[in-house]
Parts: sequence; C-alpha cells; structure tokens
Amino acid sequence: MRILLIFAVGIMAIVGGISSAFAVPNPDFHIYLCIGQSNMEGNAAVEAVDFQGVSDRFMVMATTDFSEPVRYTGEWYAAKPPLVRENTGLTLMDYFGRTMIDNLPENIKVGVVPVAIGGCRIEHLDKDFDPASLVSEAEWFRNFMHAYEDRPFQRLIACAKKAQKEGVIKGILLHQGESNNGDREWCAKVKKVYDDILAELGLEPESVPLLAGEVVSSEQGGVCGDMNAIIRTLPETLPVAHVISSAELPQRGDGLHFTAQAYRILGCRYAVEMLALMGINNPKVEHSEELIKK
Repeated sequence: MRILLIFAVGIMAIVGGISSAFAVPNPDFHIYLCIGQSNMEGNAAVEAVDFQGVSDRFMVMATTDFSEPVRYTGEWYAAKPPLVRENTGLTLMDYFGRTMIDNLPENIKVGVVPVAIGGCRIEHLDKDFDPASLVSEAEWFRNFMHAYEDRPFQRLIACAKKAQKEGVIKGILLHQGESNNGDREWCAKVKKVYDDILAELGLEPESVPLLAGEVVSSEQGGVCGDMNAIIRTLPETLPVAHVISSAELPQRGDGLHFTAQAYRILGCRYAVEMLALMGINNPKVEHSEELIKK
C-alpha cells in the first residue's frame, strides 16, 4: 500500500509539472505594453486621490526593482503609483487602467508592463540601440538607463514574455516624441520598434494596436508642439496606430510635462480609444466627458 501511495504521489507530481509547463495564458488577463519618455514615466506629483479606488483587477508588472514599496522585476503588483520606477510620478497609465477596468466585465483583469525613460529618444527604445553610445550622455540620463541595464528594449521583451505566460497582449501604449522633436523619420523609427516587439514576442505582424499620444500642444505652451503634426501621420506608416489627442490638456509650466489632472484625462482618452477598438462605445469615465472626447 505504501509503495502504491508513493507511486501515485510521484505520478501526480509529474502530471502537475507537465500541466504547469503547458499552462494556457488566461484570455481574461489583458496586458498592455507601455513605452516612452517622461510623460509615460510620470512627471506630476501623485495626489491622495490617485491612491483611492484602485481595483485589484488592475495590475502592474515591475520592470525595475523598487525598495519602497518593495517590488521585484518581473512580478505583478497592485497598480498603485508610482508604476514605472521609484521616484517617478503620476502617469497616463494610472487612469488608462482604471478606465479600462470600469468598462470591462468583472472577470477581466488589466495589466500594464511599463518601460519608460525620461529624456529618451525613440532610438533608445530600439532593439539595436548600442549602450556604448551612452558615454556621451548626461549623468542623470545614464542613471535612468542603468535601471534597465542600458537595454530598455531587451528588458521590455523579457518582462513581456513572462507576462505572456499569464495573459494576452492586447495593445501597446506609446508616449514619446519630445526628444525627437521635428524628426521626419520618427514614424519609421516607431514602426521598427513596433515590428521588432511583435517579432520578439511571436505575434503576427500588425496584430496589436498601438496607441500614440500627442505631446503638449503649442496652444498650451508646449515647446515641442509642432511634433504633433508628425505624430498625427503615424497611421500612414503604421496602419494599426491610433493617435491620442492632447488638445486642451494643460502643462506644468516647463512646456514639456502635463499636470496631474491632464495625465488623468489623457489616460482616459487612451482607454476610450482602446475600448472603442473593442466595440465598447460611450464608456463610463471619471472626468469631464467634454474633455475626454477631444
């Protein structure tokens, strides 16, 4: 009897191991890869309201290690700010995730996987970026890049592959352009980053929508506002791209970064666009309906 029991336990362990190895990702866990520079990283101070009402269905995968709160790269956590790395602020992802959760069935979870570096060019997010070139960059920027071991694309892919074991990648969120202001090749460079991400993750070409946000507009004092004309042409180069307007969203006074309230509205705009792509129109939003629809 004892031998039979040991044998049975052994068989169960083997079967359990096989089951784990071939576990199917949960189709109800929707994952969004989020890349960009400081406005994706989060530049506005987090306020008390931003810690309230965060659903346990909204998760963030840490892509850098945190000491406060303690987070480890590649692990999922409740999506309470800061989301990107220690000492960053509120980001459009915060209210993108909240709005998605508010408008999806209760069985759906949403996870974000963020890799964003203040001051980075789109070239820094490219698969073929050469870390040796960082020797000529400012020390503060080198420190930001060091958080990703100087290879942000590779960190994104490593974390995304882990996320794919648990859920399904539904979209890519991008907010970048200030450091490429006036770059007529920006759209082609974004397409390369997008194509390389899908290839690395084994996804079909152009099978995942990319949502790209405008920078602070000239009307709001944006010093890179002219870049929006280039950003708006992205769908001509990448048909699955959708541009998110920054119209009427105020900035902090430096001409580059949005206010906390602007991040909240911008995040809602990203979510409204994503929900529309899923066939969900007239969604519930926490902020001004008039501003959200700009």
